[in-house]
Amino acid sequence: MTTFDRLKKLCEEQKISIVELEEKLDFGRNSLYGWKKKVPNGANLEKVADYFDVSVDYLLGRTDKKRYYDLTEKDELSIQRELKKRINGEDVENAFAAFDGRVLEDLDEEDRELLIASWENTLRLTKRIAKQKFTPKKYRD
Repeated sequence: MTTFDRLKKLCEEQKISIVELEEKLDFGRNSLYGWKKKVPNGANLEKVADYFDVSVDYLLGRTDKKRYYDLTEKDELSIQRELKKRINGEDVENAFAAFDGRVLEDLDEEDRELLIASWENTLRLTKRIAKQKFTPKKYRD
């Protein structure tokens, strides 16, 4: 996937045209279309990356990870392990094993699914926030 292809995909996700993006970033008319054939300069790459909140490496195709704080496969595995511990009652301190005075197994199916989904989302969010907050600048894309 070329830099222009990634740019086009990001524009589609944001529901804006490439021409609109050029206007918002004060680029010349059709300057972004030039990315089909030539490598863009660093300043323009950085402006586009900042606009879409993605890394320059993502735009250049060096990585498929849009942001340095996006969760990796390793992070997802860690979240699933932690969630499994909570469901099995191995992590009682963090699991909130009692829900409204009832044990997890005593909940009806809907409440149980909601609680597990809530734990999973909480784990995912806290890991992402921690990556944003504690990743040293030299390791950010």
